[in-house]
Amino acid sequence: MEDIEAAYRAHFDDVYRFLRGLTGSESLAEELTQETFFSAMKHISDYRGESELRVWLCSIARNLYFTHLRKQKHLSPDAVPEDLCAEDSDLTELIADKALAMQIHRVLHSLRDPYKEVFSLRIFGELSFREIGSLFGKNEHWACVTFHRAKNMIQTQMKGADSDAGL
Repeated sequence: MEDIEAAYRAHFDDVYRFLRGLTGSESLAEELTQETFFSAMKHISDYRGESELRVWLCSIARNLYFTHLRKQKHLSPDAVPEDLCAEDSDLTELIADKALAMQIHRVLHSLRDPYKEVFSLRIFGELSFREIGSLFGKNEHWACVTFHRAKNMIQTQMKGADSDAGL
């Protein structure tokens, strides 16, 4: 078993990206990533090695995020953009990208589980279908099918939003 410092160096970015995708907030993702490694350090004896360490850490991160949501009851959709001080030349591009990203996150968060979580694990957590299946106690085929269904749901809802806006 690798020590927690080595695990931190090896998996911090993976856990952070996974949480960034779930939360839609850089600061919350960073805070929860730190909590994830602190929790992993406290419960390292619970790691049985049945899955990759990265998958176990993402599972802890997911549980911490759900705990956070229960405590908060909801997340504010009107958070102040973290890149507020970007240069003016990049501002239009930043707004367009952030608007699209926010729209995708809204659609993603409207999906029911396991679609929402499988999509986030695949795209933001960059986990393989095998790893995702393992996390859910299923096989990689189940994870692949669930991911593609989630992707289709998101695309359908995004197309619906575009036609509603007259695009």
